[in-house]
Amino acid sequence: MRIAVVQMDVALGEIEANLTRMLERVEESRRHGADLTIFPECALTGYCFDGLAETRPFAQSIPGPATERFRERLKQLGGAVVFGMIEKHGEGIFNAAVLVTGEGVQASYRKIHLPYLGIDQFATYGDRPFSVAEYEGVRLGLCICYDSAFPESMRSLMLQEADVFVLPTNFPSGADVMTDFVLRTRALENKVYFACSNRIGDERGWRFIGQSQIIDPSGQWIAKAAGEEETILYADIDVELARNKRVGRSSIVQALDRVADRRPEFYDLLTVPHNHPRPGRD
Repeated sequence: MRIAVVQMDVALGEIEANLTRMLERVEESRRHGADLTIFPECALTGYCFDGLAETRPFAQSIPGPATERFRERLKQLGGAVVFGMIEKHGEGIFNAAVLVTGEGVQASYRKIHLPYLGIDQFATYGDRPFSVAEYEGVRLGLCICYDSAFPESMRSLMLQEADVFVLPTNFPSGADVMTDFVLRTRALENKVYFACSNRIGDERGWRFIGQSQIIDPSGQWIAKAAGEEETILYADIDVELARNKRVGRSSIVQALDRVADRRPEFYDLLTVPHNHPRPGRD
């Protein structure tokens, strides 16, 4: 599979303008042979809304108007997209990512880990567990931005046999440690490809740093945006590299296995609920 990661600016509240540019990027990535094109977190809407009342008019259902526009275009072009949006469902709004093909919505994810920043201050906590979606024989683990700061997120997806972690994100200034080190660690410790699409530009005093990237299962960059310009990254992935967890270390019989070497019987504390207050929420 060839993956395309789109690094782009986003206009706050300008759904039609953002959607038009995203459809143009899909056309471009398809011309370059991409089977899957990934866009940033909240690429449809922007991120730095001031409150729930301001945000609600920009939330859409899944499926909904934006996913239908992608479905119509992909029915002509082929391929699939993952993009970030604000989902409305019942009384809640969710920071969501959705996988769409020419057949329609194939999967969606609601952000589980919410920082007290931007839309996440007002969003409802994701209410569905991490899960893996399959497209063209490749297993995609959807997650969003802050999820990547928690190793349990990626481990949950790896244990469901994800081949690629797909991360739409809005990493702001100061998050360079995530783009420089953490994402590569998540790929290495799970032996899974990692595709991160980050936005650029300024929004209500926030600067977004780009540095989108695609990482191989050994934790090495395949492609990485050098700066804060709009660009599309491409990489061809071999799922067998992600599925074979055993790594030989020398000509002698030595190996690491990221699944078999785990000792989950000693990890009980990881699943004990906590009572720590969440800033701005508790």
